[in-house]
Amino acid sequence: MHMHDIVAAESSHSSNAQDMDIATPMVSEANEDTDIMETWTSLSFTWAGKSFDLELAESDRVFDLKACLMSLTNVPPERQKILGLVKGKLPPDQARISDLKITAARKFTLIGTPAGDEIKDPSQLEFLPDVVNDLDVDFAENPQAAAAYKNDQRNIRKVKEATAKLQINIINPLRDGKRLLVLDIDYTILDTKPLTSGSLPPEECARPHLHEFLEAIYPHYDICIWSQTSWIWLETKLVELGMIGSTRNYQVNCIIYPVLDKTCMFTVFTERSGQPYSHSVKALQIIWNHFPQFSAKNTIHVDDLSRNFALNPPEGLKIHAFKNAHTEQARADRELEKLARYLIHIVSVSDFRTLKHKDWKHVLKGLPRP
Repeated sequence: MHMHDIVAAESSHSSNAQDMDIATPMVSEANEDTDIMETWTSLSFTWAGKSFDLELAESDRVFDLKACLMSLTNVPPERQKILGLVKGKLPPDQARISDLKITAARKFTLIGTPAGDEIKDPSQLEFLPDVVNDLDVDFAENPQAAAAYKNDQRNIRKVKEATAKLQINIINPLRDGKRLLVLDIDYTILDTKPLTSGSLPPEECARPHLHEFLEAIYPHYDICIWSQTSWIWLETKLVELGMIGSTRNYQVNCIIYPVLDKTCMFTVFTERSGQPYSHSVKALQIIWNHFPQFSAKNTIHVDDLSRNFALNPPEGLKIHAFKNAHTEQARADRELEKLARYLIHIVSVSDFRTLKHKDWKHVLKGLPRP
């Protein structure tokens, strides 16, 4: 079995369908010409007295091997001890599978204790880089690095795999002729830390003028929330914030979130200052494959982390992170007021690819005051 369709050799699992409108993925024309023949390596391993089979592409990384093992055994990467796969120490996460020189039908042993299956709040999760890691990279300033990411054989395949796996909750119907706003949550429209800890009421964790912002842009944009947070936690907090289930003059159209082990983001690898560097990305092509009416021409992605734009730098607009919601300085934040003005200003542009969102605040200075 391939890594994009992992099933334990000894058993299969089924899950109950959720009561929601799930988008069916389509392959857009933009990706039809990116099919590349991959070379796959078959492996088998034992863990806790059970046997498992898997396949990895040569373009995969050691990181993908560990992720595959976790999906089969629930043993987190930091607890995995892999014996008999390579001579000596296993190379670092960014190493390619092709560089390991693994022989066909290789067998190895995995040792490690699985994690609990309980659903955790983001404050308890071990792998939420967008929440806990403030190290950022601006790929708009490095088109060569962005092109290398986009053309990487592994990343192309990961987009297709994510398209096939991803479930999108369509809360309200998408409307004809609207632009698409892809909106991050954590530290973009709310201060996550006091929200997850409960130290502040939800309404005080929201970025100032959140609802006014969404009401202003809704006539022109469908709103898609993209979060790496579990749906059970996310739905509760969005309701508490008044973003869904309220009588306000806007509606969130769709939400992208992880289902079970099927993450809606994937990790990419590069170098930063000569050192290996990895981070998660939000690939807009995944959305475009589900909804072909949207593309780079009419989509904008707002986030507080530029590295999330790695596969789509031109479509990204970075706003500064919203933190310390309890302070006077945070309550005076006007970032969403400014963003609303910019988004409304560019609605008349027929092709967003002609814009440089990096200069959005400079553009605002030339607009008349409201």
